Amino acid sequence: MLKKITVALSAAALALTAACGGGTASEDSDTLVVGASPAPHGEILTFVKDNLAEKAGIDLKIQEFSDYVQPNLALNDGQLDANFFQHKPYLQDFSSEKGLKLAWVGDVHLEPLGVYSEKANTLAALKDGATVAIPNDATNGARALALLAQQDVITLKDGAGVTATERDITANPKNLKFKALEAAQLPRSLQDVDAAVINGNYALAAGLTPAKDALALESADGNPYANGLVVKAGKESDPQIVKLLELLRSPETRAFIEEKYQGSVLPSA
Repeated sequence: MLKKITVALSAAALALTAACGGGTASEDSDTLVVGASPAPHGEILTFVKDNLAEKAGIDLKIQEFSDYVQPNLALNDGQLDANFFQHKPYLQDFSSEKGLKLAWVGDVHLEPLGVYSEKANTLAALKDGATVAIPNDATNGARALALLAQQDVITLKDGAGVTATERDITANPKNLKFKALEAAQLPRSLQDVDAAVINGNYALAAGLTPAKDALALESADGNPYANGLVVKAGKESDPQIVKLLELLRSPETRAFIEEKYQGSVLPSA
């Protein structure tokens, strides 16, 4: 009887710990729940799950998100063990704004940001006063302006970098008007604007081929916007997380990325 009571109390204590948020996203230490954007992150993780994870002793579960907000909140709340959808400048900006303690584990790939249009075949063909949609989050908005500056469409003041805003534009020869939209909405905006600067994952999800369809595309050289694996602070050295990063950077995964995306997604390691 005493043994039965002890077992019952232990079970109750475990249930109480989980109810109070003391548990992790997965009760099985070999199971990793990873949040991701559907493309390309979810597709890359699915390749790892189907071809590499089991041999490495990882039971990988993928939870897909359609926006850039919920994956970090879910990770911070313990609903996920890791996420894979963002670049480091976005992580730093979002974590600072929301007061989250999340940590970068390592780079995996780059999704080149691109300029797309249904009304012009080149950037030079954009009409005077054209409206260009850009992401409304600070880091990707700055990234969009930097891409346009690299293409000599606008000029930014020296040192604007990853914090650039419209206030940093020092020359705008075509008198472009900028429309800030949630990143996920940008592909649909192409019908209503003259051009849009679209994140690689949303371009792919909309059926665009960045390497072929973009009027201009970011270069990988010295690019700070590689996407990577993120965890709660303190979990960076967890053996399963380290192993997952190794799989995401493996020669097999690299070959998958290169073959599937044909330059629209670039391995960074």
